[in-house]
Order: sequence, then structure tokens, then C-alpha cells
Amino acid sequence: MKYEIKELPEVRVAYLRYKGPFGAAIGEFWKEVFTPWQKAYGLMDKVTYGVAQDDPSTTPASECRYDACVEVSAEYEAKPPAQIGSIPAGRYAVTQFTGTGDQVPAAWGEFFGQLHAEGKADAGVCFERYPADYAMDPVTGVFTAELCIPVKA
Repeated sequence: MKYEIKELPEVRVAYLRYKGPFGAAIGEFWKEVFTPWQKAYGLMDKVTYGVAQDDPSTTPASECRYDACVEVSAEYEAKPPAQIGSIPAGRYAVTQFTGTGDQVPAAWGEFFGQLHAEGKADAGVCFERYPADYAMDPVTGVFTAELCIPVKA
């Protein structure tokens, strides 16, 4: 996989948490829960993030946590069930992903495998970053995002 090393700034986010097996259910969470909430609170046309809080290879599927996030200003106050958090600044390997939701886990697996084999992967928050003008093809389900993994200095 081709990737770039980028220094990314800290980002303040509002998020809703999904808990359960990773995979197709996360796409449904975005569609049925997060996007309607985002629209209701005027948070469309902003960069969004998907943050896996647990490693599905070591955490029981029913206990895996995933946060669907949107960038917000320092003044933004979240109303429950939303919470405020941040994505830490740091040095990240960033690769472009284009495909369907079903292809995301394999892409993550390949990217992690490559960075571990190269000795570059570091501990920290890994996330998907979706552009402010994010769009999914309604026929094919194909979309574009960046996969970001912390790397050693």
C-alpha cells in the first residue's frame, strides 16, 4: 500500500459511540444514527472521523467500541447522547482508501500488517478521516476516506 507520513494537528470532535461487532453494522450506525444526528445539529459539511477504540482481534465483538466523530469548534457544546473528545496530534501514516464498507476491515488489516512489517507502527489512536464533501455512490456503495495509523518518530 502506498502511504504518506503526515504530522496531523489535534482535532476537537463531537461523537456518538457504537458498541458491537465491527463491519456492516458500523455503516448502518452512520446511516441510521450518526448522520441524522449530524443533520439535526447543523454539523454537515465538516470533516468526520471513524475511531475504533478496540482491537477486534483481541476484544470480544460485543464489546468493541467505535466512535463516529465530527470536527467542532472550541465553543461547541454537545448535548447528550453526544460527547466531546479529541483526536490527538501526531505523526501518522496516511493511505487513501476507495471501496465499500465491507472492504474497510481488509484494508485496515493490510495497512497494519505492512506498517508492522516495516517496524513503523506505533501505539495510539487509529482512525478513518472522511472529507467534508464526503459522498457515497448510491448504486455501488463506494466511498473514499483516509486511513491513519500512528507511526514512530
